[in-house]
Amino acid sequence: MCTTCGCGAGQTLIGGHALKQRKQAVGQVQYRTPDSSAHEHSHDHAHVHSHDLIDFGTGPAGAHAPGMTQARMVKIERDILSKNDGYASENRGYLAAHGIFALNLVSSPGSGKTTLLVKSISALNGSVPLAVIEGDQQTDNDAARIRATGAAALQINTGKGCHLDAYMVGQAMQQLGLQDDSLLLIENVGNLVCPASFDLGEAHKVAILSVTEGEDKPLKYPDMFRASDLMLLNKCDLLPYLTFDANLAIENARRVNPNIKVIRISATSGEGMEEWLAWIKAGCGKAVAAK
Repeated sequence: MCTTCGCGAGQTLIGGHALKQRKQAVGQVQYRTPDSSAHEHSHDHAHVHSHDLIDFGTGPAGAHAPGMTQARMVKIERDILSKNDGYASENRGYLAAHGIFALNLVSSPGSGKTTLLVKSISALNGSVPLAVIEGDQQTDNDAARIRATGAAALQINTGKGCHLDAYMVGQAMQQLGLQDDSLLLIENVGNLVCPASFDLGEAHKVAILSVTEGEDKPLKYPDMFRASDLMLLNKCDLLPYLTFDANLAIENARRVNPNIKVIRISATSGEGMEEWLAWIKAGCGKAVAAK
């Protein structure tokens, strides 16, 4: 649990040496989420001895905070996330009643989220009314880039906060004055940890993984990829110049989340943009039909 925001619910565990039950043999892989039982299967990897690893992710809270008991951490986490879920439910109800399709874009810093948004907005070319909520610790640089496309954009600065929460997004939705039957794109703070735990009321989380990152990102940060319905494998135009194994990255994402949809994309070359925009338009159509 993050001692700033209380995030950490629904921890997904990968790898035998990362399990809370240390008596299990090294070489087992376990996925654990709040709504599913543990699933195990064998997987070959380098043998890890207990003295090769210090794991502060053990215990009921799945995290460590100096001077705080696990029980206290769990209580704080439950209180924060319960309150957030209430705001998220309100957001979701409003969005559904007005036929608004909302996406929560999550990634590490530098994955290309904002560039991809700018290119997507330009490619949609006014075919779908839309607005953007930008999340960053400081500055309104990204919101300014979005506004340059002609789209409405509101910046949320989180200060020391490491993610957007449902209350912040609800306030932004009110200030933006969203149109009925529209698209809401939420660019979360660059962080592959904390945003996984916070429901904003969105229809889907969309994880963006750049090919300039490692293929093992989904295994290192499994909660985020487990929580996402779509992964955009971004900057694919750079693949000829890198040693990045795109197939392995997708395989790793599906080890964590077998149901995750993947689109290989490049805002620079245009690869995958048509499929991505078609997915957005289909979601908008469903939101309007369900209104």
